[in-house]
Amino acid sequence: MSDGAAPNAGLQRLIAELLVVRASGHLSDLQRRYPRWELANSELRALLEAGVGGVILLGGSAPELALRTRQLQSWAGQPLLLCADVEEGVGQRFDGASWLVPPLALGRLHGRAPGLALELAERYGRCTGREAGALGLNWVLAPVCDVNNNPANPVINVRAWGEDPATAGALAAAFTQGLQAEGVLGCAKHFPGHGDTDCDSHLELPVLPHSRARLEAVELPPFRDAIAAGVAAVMTAHLSLPAIDRDRPATLSAAVLSGLLREELGFAGLVVTDALVMEAIAGRYGAGEAAVLALQAGADLVLMPADARLAITAIAAAVADGRLDRGRLDASVERRRAALAGLPQQGRTAADPCLAAAADTDLAKHLVTATLDARGRVQPPPAGSSGVNLIRLDQALQAPFLPAAAPAITIAAEAGFRPCLLAGDTCSPWSGDPQAPLALERLGEGPVLVQLFVRGNPFRGDAGGREPWPAALRQLLGAGRLAGVVVYGSPYLWDELQELLPAGLPAGHSPGQMPLAQQAVLLGLGLGTACSAAAGFTD
Repeated sequence: MSDGAAPNAGLQRLIAELLVVRASGHLSDLQRRYPRWELANSELRALLEAGVGGVILLGGSAPELALRTRQLQSWAGQPLLLCADVEEGVGQRFDGASWLVPPLALGRLHGRAPGLALELAERYGRCTGREAGALGLNWVLAPVCDVNNNPANPVINVRAWGEDPATAGALAAAFTQGLQAEGVLGCAKHFPGHGDTDCDSHLELPVLPHSRARLEAVELPPFRDAIAAGVAAVMTAHLSLPAIDRDRPATLSAAVLSGLLREELGFAGLVVTDALVMEAIAGRYGAGEAAVLALQAGADLVLMPADARLAITAIAAAVADGRLDRGRLDASVERRRAALAGLPQQGRTAADPCLAAAADTDLAKHLVTATLDARGRVQPPPAGSSGVNLIRLDQALQAPFLPAAAPAITIAAEAGFRPCLLAGDTCSPWSGDPQAPLALERLGEGPVLVQLFVRGNPFRGDAGGREPWPAALRQLLGAGRLAGVVVYGSPYLWDELQELLPAGLPAGHSPGQMPLAQQAVLLGLGLGTACSAAAGFTD
């Protein structure tokens, strides 16, 4: 094929193979949750027919995902990389599959029971890989290899496998081995380490100001462990790393990707960018230029370019004018094809994708109970009266863990606590008084059960540590109205709050936020026995 000034169709098709675009897991355009990023079916099909080589999926049920992956593969003229951010089990993104506790739960378990934590991490990987493969996914964008040694980290937080390099590396490697033993590809992220940042690269460009010696001691070891475990891919981090490259973020840095990752760490697999639509990149570079710079730096795959067609055109033009070496693209295509060729035969989707097998259900329960902390028994309000179930959510519109029948609502209601949902600025109980932050008259009468759903998540901007919950709990204690406290998610908020609580006050924490975790905590606090028995939670 010619590399002349007018890029030919063959070159553009080869370039398209290196793009991974975003799509909804739902079949219908009308069901898209994020139409800003999720392509309409007509555009998606046209891109796949033009050679685009990968799709990242989000949303829908497990059975629908099985249909969707078959549909996408039928539109493409080549085997596709079909992936999802299922860091906490496939059920985290697709209803009906197994939703597991966040990885940091096992990181903390590793401190007191390292053998059990390693065994569970390997089983965690096997469960994720088995269910992903059954639904037509062949690439899992996990494990997170970032060391979450900064409790204020708003985006990594409980997604990490550990708060120190040894723990994060050992558990990420065990997960990787379990995952890839099931015939799907893994992806270590976010290289060279996003754990010690206090801002979110979805919103801005974080800076990691550490020396090279510090990177060797803290950030890099988990990636070395994952590479030694055979991880198939590594995802870049959108952050500034002045110790290695003062000019470009890691995703666009040849010193980071070609020098550090390829040459020094010896990684020979696929290098994929984090999503290029994130503001850390999109806010500074155009859709075409970002894709060109990423490939120049040493990335093989471009994830979620802001405009796929513009990216293809820009990359082809960069080859034509000599900015980008055609041989680099050929090498990336070969890596992609080799990764796919090493997988089980395409199209192994389960005939019945309602797949939470008994072993996976048992694992999900085991993970919840092994990482649960609950003490005391919540006393229901006196007969003929009611209490307040004060529930704090990160965002009311992004709370798949809290449907109308969620145990955090229904079990508390059975015990006499009426729900009061606090989400963003809606139904705010805040008084503005830092010493007495709750406007108790707005809550109504009766004892108050406080349930806090707090964790780091993309686009949130913080990990929930800015609200005055310590003062609020002291206020409720002083008024004699605090019936109990539950934290779902952040171990850091739990660590802070439990120090304030009297020894006899009922309190609990689960790293998980899903209904299974809610059920386990409330059962552990003496609520909802009938409901939990009906649901089959017997641990």
